[in-house]
Amino acid sequence: MVRDYLIIGAGPAGLQLAALLERDGRDYAVLERGSGPGTFFTRYPRHRQLISINKVNTGYTDPELNLRMDWNSLLSDDPRLLFGRYSEDYFPHADDLVRYLADFAEHTGVRVEYGTEAVRISRSDEGFTVLDGGGRTWRARRLVVATGVSRLNEPRIPGIELADRYDDFDPDPAGFTGRRVLIVGKGNSAFETADALLAKAAVIHVAGPHSLRMAWKTHFVGHLRAVNNNFLDSYQLKSQNAVLDGTVESVEKTDDGRFRVVFRYARTTERLRELHYDRIIVCTGFRFDADVFDETCRPALVIDGRFPEQTSAFESVNVPGLYFAGTLTQQRDFKKSTNGFIHGFRYGVRALHHILGARHHGTPWPARPIGRAPEAIADAVVARVNRSSALWQQFGFLGDVVEVDGDRALYREEVPLAHVTDGGLGPAEHRFVVDLEYGPDHDHVDPFDVSVPRVRENDVEHAMDSTYLHPVVRHYRDGVLAGTHHLAENLENEWDIPEVHQRPLTAFVQACLG
Repeated sequence: MVRDYLIIGAGPAGLQLAALLERDGRDYAVLERGSGPGTFFTRYPRHRQLISINKVNTGYTDPELNLRMDWNSLLSDDPRLLFGRYSEDYFPHADDLVRYLADFAEHTGVRVEYGTEAVRISRSDEGFTVLDGGGRTWRARRLVVATGVSRLNEPRIPGIELADRYDDFDPDPAGFTGRRVLIVGKGNSAFETADALLAKAAVIHVAGPHSLRMAWKTHFVGHLRAVNNNFLDSYQLKSQNAVLDGTVESVEKTDDGRFRVVFRYARTTERLRELHYDRIIVCTGFRFDADVFDETCRPALVIDGRFPEQTSAFESVNVPGLYFAGTLTQQRDFKKSTNGFIHGFRYGVRALHHILGARHHGTPWPARPIGRAPEAIADAVVARVNRSSALWQQFGFLGDVVEVDGDRALYREEVPLAHVTDGGLGPAEHRFVVDLEYGPDHDHVDPFDVSVPRVRENDVEHAMDSTYLHPVVRHYRDGVLAGTHHLAENLENEWDIPEVHQRPLTAFVQACLG
């Protein structure tokens, strides 16, 4: 039997795509090596507190607006399948997400083969063949990999194999009582671990070659989150802990069972130093595991080999018919937007579903007609930016598109911006593309420094200099960028003041249409 689609992985992304395919009556199957959905979250994060926010009490009655503050729910028309029904904790427990994903799978009726591990994937002219661990063979015309980044990203350091690893160490803080601990890595997993050990360890050093980047400043939620940064307090207030800027050159085990570490500092005159620890934990993130693909369909990798390289349609650049969903798609917006996280890639998966429908099932990207008058176009854009959760969560990555040909105007929602400029929607005489963006230098501005001049709220004349999130509308004429308009930023993110937002946008659209 040759199916239209095989999805590898029943995590959040695999379930999201399967639910959409199931709704539309497509021919597919999901292969999941675990005994249930969301296997990754049965183990990670190791200290079990998620950093994806779950704000239940928003004051909104609009479910679409509530999704702006709900970073864990998958997309569904069923109000029972909202994560807020499973926990009211702002940073919920990972076990609650596992329960939620199990119920999502059951209620949507997705077809998942659990306990089925893909051990070899090959490709021929007829499509893809997947051999599972039980010796069964699965065939499909197209393959969607939604496995996430499942392999520990191990640094190339002599002796690092002697250290504990984030993926398998015992996280009980009691085991670190009175010990000197080195944590290799400067991401959220490293600081999550450091925070958990604060009360027990004697000394904790967190080490890495790059400067710390705070999520509240860069707006990339994968950078260090405030919920994990208590450790920085203990460092700056001289409580026996430190952040080391530099690289671990080597690790050796000494006769007394401790570790000798040669460390190269990044910014001191003392370039090399020998340091000693009782425990070392490697917390250096994860990477895509491509070993399952044979030579007929091995995808090209990028970003130090950590992610599969993809087109703007989430397809492998060198293996036709091989698509990716979920956190693997962060290759398209690496450390810029939110495809690495549920609240981002749930919309990316929906976009992939539309792409697959247009390419393989004769179903064009959904569109609704609107009035062609500049006022009607401006009103439609303002209504969407004030309400959309997808544009809010996938800032700088997804955009709404208004196509104007002759007397007809069509509105399409949530299209990857690069897919538009790559011609994925076909030709159009006029195309307006709207997304939400931070200013180009936003990550270099301290938002809490009152001495730094910044654009004022609702400042029409200087809207293009805004650093905070605001709508940007670009006009393409016959596929060529012809004009750009910024809507002034607003503290409440309500871009509907007539003289500030709507009238200037209407004038821009009118000028573009002549």
